[in-house]
Amino acid sequence: MSETNVYVGNLSWNTTEEELRVFFAAHGALKSVRIVKDRETSRSRGFGFIEFVNEDDAHKALVEDGQPLGGRPLRVSLAARQQNGNGGGHRPGNGEKRGPRRSSRPRTTYGDEG
Repeated sequence: MSETNVYVGNLSWNTTEEELRVFFAAHGALKSVRIVKDRETSRSRGFGFIEFVNEDDAHKALVEDGQPLGGRPLRVSLAARQQNGNGGGHRPGNGEKRGPRRSSRPRTTYGDEG
């Protein structure tokens, strides 16, 4: 599995994707730069992702962890990969047990769950 995606956290709300592109381009060719934004307000959520063309360049960029950008020390690490496209968590498939079903009705002292 290639590790070309880098997580960048602790971004100033004023940091732009172009500023990130310029900042990280010193480490190698970039495929994409994305700052994650709030759906309702379109305001930065304070983190983003840099995708490098090759894995070595992504690893070189990790030296930027703790370096300032926009007056804040960056948090830089390899981005965690989603395992199955549903947010990284595991959902039971066919034949796998799911947890107990929860009824919306409260249990009674007589044990009738209705």
